[in-house]
Amino acid sequence: MLGMRPEGSRSQVRLFVTYAAISFVPVLVLGVVLVLSLRAEAQKRGLAEGRSEAALIADTAVEPLLAPGSVDRSITPSIRAGLQKLSDNAILGQDLLRLRVRDQSGRVVFSDDGSGFGVKPEDEALEAAHGAMVARLTHLNADDNDDGNAGVQSVEIYVPLTAGHPARQVGVLELYLPYAPINRDVTTGLHQLYLDLGIGLFVLYVILFLITASVSRGLRREVALNAFIAEHDPLTELPNRTLFRSRVKEAVWDASVDEQSVAVAFIDLDHFKDINDTLGHQNGDRLLTELANRLSAAMRDGDTVARLGGDEFGLILRDVVDAEQALRELRNVIEREVEVSELPLSVQASVGYVVAPQDGTDADTLMQRADVAMYVAKAQHVGVVRYDSALDHYDAANLTLVGELRQAIDAGELVLHYQPQTNIPGGRVIAVEALVRWQHPTHGLLPPDRFLPLAERTDLIDRLTTWVLRTAITEIRDLGPAAAGLTVSVNVSARSIGRPELAQEIIDTLHESDVAPEQLMIEVTETALLADPQRAAKVLARLADQGVRVSLDDFGRGQTSLGYLSALPIDELKIDKSFVMDVLEDPAHAAIVRSIIDLGHNLALNVVGEGVETEEILDYLRRSGCDIAQGYLLARPMPVANLREWLGRGEASEQVAA
Repeated sequence: MLGMRPEGSRSQVRLFVTYAAISFVPVLVLGVVLVLSLRAEAQKRGLAEGRSEAALIADTAVEPLLAPGSVDRSITPSIRAGLQKLSDNAILGQDLLRLRVRDQSGRVVFSDDGSGFGVKPEDEALEAAHGAMVARLTHLNADDNDDGNAGVQSVEIYVPLTAGHPARQVGVLELYLPYAPINRDVTTGLHQLYLDLGIGLFVLYVILFLITASVSRGLRREVALNAFIAEHDPLTELPNRTLFRSRVKEAVWDASVDEQSVAVAFIDLDHFKDINDTLGHQNGDRLLTELANRLSAAMRDGDTVARLGGDEFGLILRDVVDAEQALRELRNVIEREVEVSELPLSVQASVGYVVAPQDGTDADTLMQRADVAMYVAKAQHVGVVRYDSALDHYDAANLTLVGELRQAIDAGELVLHYQPQTNIPGGRVIAVEALVRWQHPTHGLLPPDRFLPLAERTDLIDRLTTWVLRTAITEIRDLGPAAAGLTVSVNVSARSIGRPELAQEIIDTLHESDVAPEQLMIEVTETALLADPQRAAKVLARLADQGVRVSLDDFGRGQTSLGYLSALPIDELKIDKSFVMDVLEDPAHAAIVRSIIDLGHNLALNVVGEGVETEEILDYLRRSGCDIAQGYLLARPMPVANLREWLGRGEASEQVAA
């Protein structure tokens, strides 16, 4: 770095000299313009002085010699003698170079040196013959009709001559006055003025240069500050996402050249929103600043820590051997207790990471995959997760599918299939579960697990849930007597169950469709309840007040506390099919199934066994006291038209009763 300073200094000097020279140009141009303007003004004053002298000569010396008609074609000897004497004296005194008198037609009738006779009149003479005084700066003998070499610089003046009472124009007086005396008179002090002007312009240039240089320094500082702000987070002063991306590209390139590995990680603080909501955003900002300082202090030279937005940080670990171990140590740094506003706080973090070049070499791809891994770590509560393509649902094909799904809802490409549920003691069909399918124009009939997980990550799930609810309620109503007393179950996602307006939308749909609330069962998973327990509880309580029943789906896979379970308005537990399907082979699962059945009955809840595919499983559920069965043994999901026919045959009753 020291070796670069002289070159940088020379570069600054060159820039300074260039700027000084360029900025001097407009001042120099201004000076030239002013000098030319002053010179032109001096010439105007010189011509004006020449006119005054010519008018004085005409009034006091020439016109008194004339009488009306005395200049027509020729003049009398006495007038000629008077004019000759006048011109000789004036020329001798160097006050005059030439004197001519012309008649009204512009022809010369007197010339002190005998020149000008018999030549065509000049335009200026004709103009003066019509009453105008004409003056111009020229040289003696410079006209085309003059003989001899060009003489000194002079003022050529044509003055109308008048005589008689009343006065009338009788001819034209042509005078050549020496310009040198006039020029001395009008330019007296002009050189001093030029000098003063030059000094003034130079002082102005210096002042403007200093002002501009000062403003430029300020602008450069402002530009540097704006450049810093554009690439750094204003709160923590860490690099932002833009600079982080550039550094990822740089680190990946360096790693490829040096044949090393580089880790790119995303860190998200768990439950940071609770800190903001409880302690206020100001204390939340203090916490972020402290964590940023901690991470910066823990990083090696050459590594990068950035704030990507909100409570999300990004890390670049160059030449890393064990990325997971390094990130776990950094996670421990984050989780150390922090004191904010005299309150001890401890936060946890979810970390997702990739290692280049194994997980990719494109900066955007690496960042996207690290983000995916971070959300997996957050969802699974495992702390640190490396990217795995099996966990990535965000590929281009899925994004295209999400875009097409928006159109599919409006285009009528979605259909509902219904899977019956029967009560085990008697085999009577008491409910059907509505399962959405997508009749894709290219891919054919798509099952829900192909597009529902994608929809649940966007607000599209709300539109989809609304469509399923309306369609299921309408189709069950339209089954008529075949569906008398039949309940339809509709799955609601975690995102939708957290919307306060969902309960009113369901109630309005039931009212508009003239369907009793008791005919609708809302199915929610344990995961959905845990996403936002308070909001979910309010929505479910509102629905329960109106008579809508609630089923807790996939029970046994989540982490619902028993106290919370007893407080919710739940009517039914659905045992997750993973326990039911191998209940005969796995004693642990068999014990879980029996425990859930006992728990449900102790809470006065119906219990549904999903995944019933064999007679032996159905018999086990019957012996264990399960209330309701659902599975392929009884019926596969079917369109509503097939459901009407199936209900008419009563196949389920025979199957269960057997």
